[in-house]
Amino acid sequence: MRSLSHILLPVDFSERAAGAARYARMLASHFHSTVTLLHVLTPPQYEFGAMDIGGVMAADLYRTRNELAVRELDAFQAADWEGVDARCVVLEGDPAQQIVEYAHREQAGLVIMPTHGFGPFRRFILGSNTAKVLHDADCPVWTGVHLEEAPVASAPVRGILCAVDLGPQSLAALQWASGLAAALGASLTLLHVASCPSASPEAAGRSSVLEAAGEELERLQATVGTAAELKVEAGEAPRAICGAALRLGASLLVIGRGSAAGVFGRLRTNAYAIIRQSPCPVVSV
Repeated sequence: MRSLSHILLPVDFSERAAGAARYARMLASHFHSTVTLLHVLTPPQYEFGAMDIGGVMAADLYRTRNELAVRELDAFQAADWEGVDARCVVLEGDPAQQIVEYAHREQAGLVIMPTHGFGPFRRFILGSNTAKVLHDADCPVWTGVHLEEAPVASAPVRGILCAVDLGPQSLAALQWASGLAAALGASLTLLHVASCPSASPEAAGRSSVLEAAGEELERLQATVGTAAELKVEAGEAPRAICGAALRLGASLLVIGRGSAAGVFGRLRTNAYAIIRQSPCPVVSV
């Protein structure tokens, strides 16, 4: 598992950010991590668009907002961070870009941030900033639509479900999940959802697909050296994976990202749907 010596926690002072902070504190306490609480100020030009804002006015507005953000971030840090090495940073610019660049520059091992879904349909919403960070970050990203419901207990991760597509990123996902499970004393389940015919005339073909997937899971587990419970299911990936997480009562779901575009991992198509529907936080590796 990638080192968790440095955890990046973007903060927008919302209830969801407070929930994400509880997970950050739990991990930091266990791994003796440094946590950076990062708030990104949007430049006035972004908000006022074509309106003519003079240099002096823009400078005064930024200074006022920066001072307020520093005070709010200090107050956020003062709450329940005793014993944790937490530091505050305020930057200006595009939030997603600043988060990604800071995480890369400061070698963060994990970014923890909510999806920023709203209202009764929040499970179908993935905020643009979170989507960009998921798309571009080169470290694991811990997110979810229910982070404000994070347990107060110091060790809320009891069971981890690692869902893999048996592609190139599956090894990294399982390594990360198994490392965290071992460190936290959590149970680990390894799942693959196969897309195969379900009609009875195709039963033989369906069985062979599931059997082959099971063998691949065994080889993957042997490579990593884990002793996870293995599960192979057939169906539509997001629904089956999230259904399994619900049935198992998983505290955390770990999935892999693609790596088709150089240094930065590119999130696979199914991953957004999985994150939106998951009953528990999701870490994309």
